[in-house]
Amino acid sequence: MNKETKVAVVTGGAQGIGKCICEEFEKAGIKVCIIDLQDNSYFQGELADKETLEHFAQKVITEFGHVDYLINNAAPLNKGITACSYEDFCYAINVGVTAAFYLTKLFMPYFSEGASIVNISSSRDRMSQPQSESYTAAKGGIHALTHALAVSLSGRVRVNSISPGWIDTAYTIYEGPDATQQPAGRVGNPLDIANMVLFLCSDKAGFITGENICIDGGMTRQMIYHNDFGWKLEN
Repeated sequence: MNKETKVAVVTGGAQGIGKCICEEFEKAGIKVCIIDLQDNSYFQGELADKETLEHFAQKVITEFGHVDYLINNAAPLNKGITACSYEDFCYAINVGVTAAFYLTKLFMPYFSEGASIVNISSSRDRMSQPQSESYTAAKGGIHALTHALAVSLSGRVRVNSISPGWIDTAYTIYEGPDATQQPAGRVGNPLDIANMVLFLCSDKAGFITGENICIDGGMTRQMIYHNDFGWKLEN
């Protein structure tokens, strides 16, 4: 594989947003290397396991010799403080934050000139529902990891993150309050995220690094009171 071939690594690429990101990369003629606990076309493995990450990274480097884009998308476990054990919480952080850190470290010598990392956080990095501590902590962690890596990799790799809001991976069309409670007037879909991923990986985003972009239809910018925009407080 020659050095001109663009290579994208996508964690959690077997379904949902990750799968859409992979499809859009492939449409652009970019080779995609997936790691996911679910069956996929490249590498099936546990992101929380150090040796698995090392084996995956070695496979990518052996086959391609370089990495152009690293998309840390894998979703962490979502459990709240009532049901979440110590082990559950550690697992969520390992999948959601540690794996992103360690893959970046493993690929550091092999990033191409102009390489880009995009971390998928969540609007939950700034707001919460009850009983979501493991997921929220992991998403907040990868948000913060983004600007730390952007500074450490300055001049070598651009690092940004995206915080999706409500994204329906089945592309369901919602009407009524589900749609109108969002300033954009609709629920999001995976392409809303994939399009931004490809933009951030492109030369058009060459002056953007260390940034977090929230793609949530404006929900986190809108003040909500009881009976506004379809929202009702239920006791």
